[in-house]
Order: sequence, then structure tokens, then C-alpha cells
Amino acid sequence: MLRFDGKTAIVTGGGSGIGRGIAEMFAEQGAHVAILEIDGETAGETVAHIRDSGGDASAWICDITDQRAVKSAVDTLAEQQAGINVLVNNAGIAHVGNVTTTEEEDFDRVMAVNVKGVYNCCYASIPHMLPGSAILNIASTVAWFGLAERFAYSTSKGAVVALTYSVAKDFVDKGIRCNAILPGRIHTPFVDGFVAKNYPGQEDEVMKKLAEFQPIGRMGNPREIGIAALFLCSDEASFVTGSVHPIDGGTLSIR
Repeated sequence: MLRFDGKTAIVTGGGSGIGRGIAEMFAEQGAHVAILEIDGETAGETVAHIRDSGGDASAWICDITDQRAVKSAVDTLAEQQAGINVLVNNAGIAHVGNVTTTEEEDFDRVMAVNVKGVYNCCYASIPHMLPGSAILNIASTVAWFGLAERFAYSTSKGAVVALTYSVAKDFVDKGIRCNAILPGRIHTPFVDGFVAKNYPGQEDEVMKKLAEFQPIGRMGNPREIGIAALFLCSDEASFVTGSVHPIDGGTLSIR
């Protein structure tokens, strides 16, 4: 079960964090994983790790806000791999600020990456998808509840949820499914770096507070999101489309 032998899966932002966890899981299950990344160094590291572990992966360096660049990469990939079976829209950026402290250029950048980037990748990939293919969008729990000082980020992730419903509706009769995951707080190198930079000498205290925010008492890890992604994009989930799944340690439901 949950095998992807002979299938091609695109993972945007697959060079690090949640994206890397997802990319590694798909590779372990037999997929050719195509990592779309703006950071060539992290993409190369992930591809090397997958190949060293016996998997199959390739790196495609492009800015997902640039539709022409995305379409060029995806068209070439699809020609090489005889189509696209899975698209995981994971790439995204964060921003700290409320509606009065978020500058226009910051808001535009977050929306360009987190929303337009998803649109661009769907636009480029869907023409290469056959019945039985799947799209998975990585949104966030902040699409469904308020978190202070995350105005632009929350707005973008709410849009991703709405986009998920729309794509699922428009392509259900083509046999293409579209779902979303709402990750809670996930422990990635980004979190470690953010805490070390902003709370020097208080790392243990802050990490404890971040962990206790989730009712389950800890942060998640990228592979846990990867496991959920595997199921939602697998043939075993063929009856699942237009649905949104919190993977959040109980944050939304029992906090």
C-alpha cells in the first residue's frame, strides 16, 4: 500500500523542512521526486540524500512566482517522465506583523509566493496529469484560527484552502483529486534558527512553550506531514477530494 512506483511527484520547496520530509517519503515509496526549489544548494542536498538512500530524485531550480519559469520546468519534466502524477504545493514564506504593521511590499511578496505560486504550479502541472493524479496543498492551521501578528501569512493560507476547494470542484470529472493539509507547529531547522536568533539564552524555555502550545505536548516533525501526504496522494485515497486535514497535535480541535 501507498506505493508510487513508476510515478512522478513534484514537491515545491522540497529542499528543507516540511518539503524535504515529504520528498523523502515519496522517494522511499518508489516515486521519482522532482524538487522545485529557488535554493539550489538545499535542493541538491535533498536530491543527494534521496539518491544515496536508493531513491530517485531531480532538482529543478526556479522561482514559483514566475509562471513562465514554472511552466518551462514542468513541461520539460513531464516530457522526460511521461506525465505528472502528483503535485505537492509546499513552498511558502512567513511574515510577522498585523494589518497596520505589514508593509505593502511584504504583503505582496507573501501572496505572490504562497498563493500565486500554488496557482502557477497547478496551471503548469494539471495539463500533464491523467485520471488518478492528485494535488496536495500545504496550508496551515492559521487558515482556520487567529494567531497574533500573522496577518499576511494567515490571509495567504486561507486563500490556499479556498483554492483547494475550487480546483477539486473543477477537475473532479477529470479524475484529478485536490486536497489540503493544515500543519500545526512543525519542528524544523527554521524553528531552531528563529529561536536561536531571537531568544538567545532562552532557547530551552521558548522551545518548551512552543511544544506545549499543542495539546499533544510537542511539535510535529516533517515526516509526520509526509506520511499524511503519502496517503492523500495515493490510490488508497481515491475517494478523498476537496477535503482539508489538520495535522496539528489537536491544536484546532481540543486546544
